[in-house]
Amino acid sequence: MTKYEIMFIVRPTLDDKAVSDLTKEVQKIITDNKGKVVEFKDMGRKKLAYPIDKEISGSYYLMYVETTHDVIGEFDRRLRINEKILRHLILKNESE
Repeated sequence: MTKYEIMFIVRPTLDDKAVSDLTKEVQKIITDNKGKVVEFKDMGRKKLAYPIDKEISGSYYLMYVETTHDVIGEFDRRLRINEKILRHLILKNESE
């Protein structure tokens, strides 16, 4: 199992219930495929450096996960097609 750090930005127009459901859905992608979410942080709403799809702010979330490369590929694909997520970034943690 490889360790990854994942950050994603959620649209600010979503209500609290929709954001909660979305974050659970994102974590479920990893856990359903025998991965492990080590840590999940809500970083809060922040102003974006530049507009993305006419949005000027977004809610930032940070996840530390342990999973396989194949699961990360599926995770990346599903976040790309999700219109509720403005951007996401996946980094392989090679510090250990």
